[in-house]
Amino acid sequence: MSTLAFKSQYHGHRRADPWRRRRAMPVAFWRLLLLLAPLAARAGPPAETSPSDVAGAAPSRGCLADWFAGVSRTQAEQPHWITPLVTVTPRLEEELRYDQVWQSNPGARAMTSYGGGKGLELIPAERIETIIGLPAWQTWNRPAGTDGWSDESFLVKYRLCAANEEKGNYIVSLFLGLTLPTGSDHNTANHVLMTPTLAAGKGWGNFDVQGTLSVGLPDNGASPKGLGTPLLSNTTFQYRILKVCWPEFEINYAYWPNGARVGFSQVFLTPGLVIGRLALWRRLGLTFGVGYQVAVTARPLYNHSVILSA
Repeated sequence: MSTLAFKSQYHGHRRADPWRRRRAMPVAFWRLLLLLAPLAARAGPPAETSPSDVAGAAPSRGCLADWFAGVSRTQAEQPHWITPLVTVTPRLEEELRYDQVWQSNPGARAMTSYGGGKGLELIPAERIETIIGLPAWQTWNRPAGTDGWSDESFLVKYRLCAANEEKGNYIVSLFLGLTLPTGSDHNTANHVLMTPTLAAGKGWGNFDVQGTLSVGLPDNGASPKGLGTPLLSNTTFQYRILKVCWPEFEINYAYWPNGARVGFSQVFLTPGLVIGRLALWRRLGLTFGVGYQVAVTARPLYNHSVILSA
């Protein structure tokens, strides 16, 4: 289940004034930290050189060339599967992602999300990826005046181990997500949310399975009327056809042991198709996909949604 799904239950609650006044500071801090992290990771102490070293040294390729070479080495060490529509891949990616989501909610309420909370993904070091989420603009058919921005989110991945298709075709990673309640009225969870995650994947030829297991830890998780600390599981089955076609089937599960939804669980089934990666120019490529997510349990956070991703 995505962060968007996790928070949709709480749209309609109004936010406290202190967050409205102070929200710019933590957002700016985290954005600056994640943007500077790649520079810090690539930088290092100047190497000691002798005159002969300098004379025989090849000219520097430049910062961007070194960066891209490091990214290529990192991605060559892991499987070359495609990123699923809902499940966060355990692979390290460097991309800019945009999602368009049309969501049907209980009570004949419909929501359209422009962006889906996705954003910029960077690989600053060999085993690390940082994701800076861009708040989505969300519109509602009812009640009036509930349109607005969603919360700000960040994610850091650390790849524990991996092998490409020639050496085992598997990967295991750890994630740590952070969501800040910076969204507009009716579009925020009103609480800080941390999400530690274990992610893994295994491939056999053209078939692969990717999955995550995580727990949501909001700052009011112990409250009987709070968000709770749901256990979240996402599993994706993919098969590669004609090199660039990836039909997939996802199972998105959540269970609330406490909080306002104590004892409830929900399951979404998400069939979809992803096309990619299509080479455009040099390192630039395009990947896009579409899926239909439908709830198969009673009292879900929302009924179904259409997801368009690129």
